[in-house]
Amino acid sequence: MTAPAALSFHPDLLEQARRYPGHALLLSGPARVGKRALALDIAALQNCLHPGPTAPGLLGEACGVCASCRAVTLSESQPGAHPDLLVVSPRTTTSTGKAARRRIIPVGAIVQARDEGRDYEQHVYQFLELRPTYRRRVVLVDGAEHLNEQAANALLKLVEEPPHNALFLFLTEDVGLVIPTIVSRSARLTVQPVSDRTLQLRNAALPPDLLDLAAGRPGVLAEAETVAGALADARSLTGALRGSLMGALEAAESLEKRFDTEWHPQALRYVWRPEGAAVRAAADTALERLLSALEVYASPSLSFQVFVLDLRAAFGEG
Repeated sequence: MTAPAALSFHPDLLEQARRYPGHALLLSGPARVGKRALALDIAALQNCLHPGPTAPGLLGEACGVCASCRAVTLSESQPGAHPDLLVVSPRTTTSTGKAARRRIIPVGAIVQARDEGRDYEQHVYQFLELRPTYRRRVVLVDGAEHLNEQAANALLKLVEEPPHNALFLFLTEDVGLVIPTIVSRSARLTVQPVSDRTLQLRNAALPPDLLDLAAGRPGVLAEAETVAGALADARSLTGALRGSLMGALEAAESLEKRFDTEWHPQALRYVWRPEGAAVRAAADTALERLLSALEVYASPSLSFQVFVLDLRAAFGEG
């Protein structure tokens, strides 16, 4: 359920957005810090059917329970669930169905282009042609740093003069990578990690290692079970490195079957924190080599075997 301001991890930023009269907000901050959750809260504010009381001319707080608010929440698992919310993210596969080597939002996400495949069911221009079903259409660009130049340029006129008073929400991990013309046309909200105490209050039974790895990022805890599994895998592999070579290779084979390119690298680096600086640096280099090999579709089995050999050398077991 979309949380009203009192339950938001970033109520101050939600209040700033509530009072914002413009057409484009740029939310910046680390991965999983809560940018997307905040953006959905802002989207809910725009179209809530039963907003809380407020001063004249300002949006009220979203109720979190009306049909519009429920549809915003549902859009996380069912894209298109809310008729006035369009989420644009980098494409994750190529036209052949393989994982994309580079995360990119192409011009085809913004406007139908002759030389672009149909990677997106609905492009932004098409979405904004129609009047809102409720009060305001919202375009959420999750990963503004991945807009290619054509896509960003195609957006500029829409951002300056949005049809039907539409609102653009740009999310980024690094403002420096966002095309300056988008930055200059947006009001900025910096989304900071929250305190460990705040995370603990919302997650009373949170294990200490998960709290440490989260580092103030609420989004990490949304996948607590997956993260806990990655931590267990990381400890298992690291322990096996100090045993026999055969045991280490078997641990690598087991890790390969469950490897998640987002959570396992974070878990491995977390588990390696007690090691000396030289060991951590060499292990991190081995991890980066593995990730690079997987990105170019190298043999996973061979890549993990090389990874373990590199790690054993880093840990002085080679």
